[in-house]
Amino acid sequence: MFGIGMPELMVIMVVALVVLGPKRLPEIARALGKGLAEFRRATADVNEELRKAQRAIEDEARAAEAAARACRGREEGSGREARGGRGRGGHGRRTALRS
Repeated sequence: MFGIGMPELMVIMVVALVVLGPKRLPEIARALGKGLAEFRRATADVNEELRKAQRAIEDEARAAEAAARACRGREEGSGREARGGRGRGGHGRRTALRS
């Protein structure tokens, strides 16, 4: 857990029993348990929010990459037509040379 073995844990429990007394020790332990449970729930919520944000960022990055690829594809297609290449159903230089 925290590098605390069984002997150290027993010493801590004995000291807590002596300092707090047998009546207050269960109350304190219960409050400590509830606090730890609430802390775990809060950290789980934060982790879930971080995962959601990460997924949203990854999805947005994928969409941006796809849009960039589509844009590059359209630019390359229109560039071929301007150079006389075979673009969008045209015949390119062959018809230009035959006329």
